[in-house]
Amino acid sequence: MASVAIGDVYKSFGATQILHGVSVDIEDGEFVTLVGPSGCGKSTLLRMIAGLEKISRGHISIGSRVVNDVAPKERDVAMVFQNYALYPHMTVAENMAFSLMLKGVAKAESDAGVKRAAEILGLVPLLSRYPRQLSGGQRQRVAMGRAIVRDPK
Repeated sequence: MASVAIGDVYKSFGATQILHGVSVDIEDGEFVTLVGPSGCGKSTLLRMIAGLEKISRGHISIGSRVVNDVAPKERDVAMVFQNYALYPHMTVAENMAFSLMLKGVAKAESDAGVKRAAEILGLVPLLSRYPRQLSGGQRQRVAMGRAIVRDPK
């Protein structure tokens, strides 16, 4: 993992300012919760950390690197979306391994990563099932597993 530093970050969509000078330092291994009403900018801030949304002003650092202009795939950040974003035609194991396959990770290494994440999340008995065969909570754990196997910063 790595520390995240958010310094005086602003985000505007046209004339509408969404975030106003957000600053926070999150240490490596620290657990942080963003709480606020719908539409206040929580998801926008997370999307900016991941590089999926441009910063209007300020800076974001991951580790010691300012990532304002770094492409999302080079930030090595994983996100779990509220709607799970699972591939319905893939098993749980295939969903969890998909990003590793795209990176060209060897199958043995990918299988080991999936097994490790599945053990952590209690998904081992579900690895051969498809998303439609899972409860909402199980789908959320699969999405978390997909993020964990990437071993993001």
